[in-house]
Amino acid sequence: MKLLKFLIVGIFFGIALSKGEVVSWFRIYEMFRFDAFHMYGIIGSAVVMGVIIVWFMKRTSMKSIDGELIRFTPKKFSIPRYIFGGTFFGLGWAMVGACPGPMYILLGKGYFAILIVIFGALVGTFVYGLLRSRLPH
Repeated sequence: MKLLKFLIVGIFFGIALSKGEVVSWFRIYEMFRFDAFHMYGIIGSAVVMGVIIVWFMKRTSMKSIDGELIRFTPKKFSIPRYIFGGTFFGLGWAMVGACPGPMYILLGKGYFAILIVIFGALVGTFVYGLLRSRLPH
């Protein structure tokens, strides 16, 4: 039953992203060419909402769906980590026109060629798992 809640929220989130044209290759192309504010507005508002929600969660000692206290552990800032990760993520996003979340929305919309991209993402995740101990963290 708990998984059903997540599935329903995911479906509504997918519909919202689809209606907001976040999964549109044209909108992503516009963003990387700095031709339109559309995607920057969506990403920026998501960042602002995330900051507000995390602040609220910390302030109220919010608990998870399982009743456990949600804790935020600080991470060590590592410039190479963010440069390499951001570069690979950005290049992948620019090359295929979709970041990980919208890939599944595109699949749900019937764009079955995205299965190649999803397969590549899964292989990349597997390779990362193999090389993780040798990468800068």
